[in-house]
Amino acid sequence: MTSEDHPFPGDPTPTNDYDSFSEAYAAENEASLMNAYYERPTVLELAGEVAGRRILDAGCGSGPLFAALRDRGAIVTGIDASAGMLEQARRRLGTDADLRLADLAEPLPFPDDSFDDVVASLVLHYLRDWEPTLAELRRVLRTGGRLIASVDHPFAINLMHRLSGPRPDYFATYNWTEEWNLGGRPARMSFWHRPLHAMTDAFTAAGFRISVISEPKPVPAARELFPDGFRLLNTFPSFLFFVVRAD
Repeated sequence: MTSEDHPFPGDPTPTNDYDSFSEAYAAENEASLMNAYYERPTVLELAGEVAGRRILDAGCGSGPLFAALRDRGAIVTGIDASAGMLEQARRRLGTDADLRLADLAEPLPFPDDSFDDVVASLVLHYLRDWEPTLAELRRVLRTGGRLIASVDHPFAINLMHRLSGPRPDYFATYNWTEEWNLGGRPARMSFWHRPLHAMTDAFTAAGFRISVISEPKPVPAARELFPDGFRLLNTFPSFLFFVVRAD
């Protein structure tokens, strides 16, 4: 494993092409162990009481987290870089939902201090450079506002790579790819591994104060529905969660 991309040999398909599998991904995300019984409940628990709070769902996808926050009384705006995923979100949320096409690697289309909270659910690990994105998220948050973020757990990812053959440097920031199966079709995905200290350094450099670092377990209901996956996640983390405040 090096710092370079690892494409599938002979596969010209671009990585992270959510437009091409948006419907299949939306269906998978709706009820999967990793999303519905592990990641999303943790984000909602960390968010706590959100009634009346202005929340940016950064990388909203098909909108399940947007819907859950809105049901709890939040005033939610969703952004995503995939038009296909936003179409899935509009079907779920209705035409009056505030959904916008925007790339987290680019300046955001909002004034300063627009939001009380930002949720970034499993999205930062797609970015090579966190600095400009975190600067923009800090800009659109009011002072004292929260960024609630979930990412692939760096130790789990690095261990997976070591067990599969290569022995990458945990302390390096490197790109890696894998192939998902969605709706019977392969989807090539690209991510960036970075060590924990690089994440915390990036948050503090952007003007955030770290409040919570969480390594949760799946919700108990997953035990009967996904017994094998539950046993794994109940003893070894897959995702890492942060709550950081805008100073």
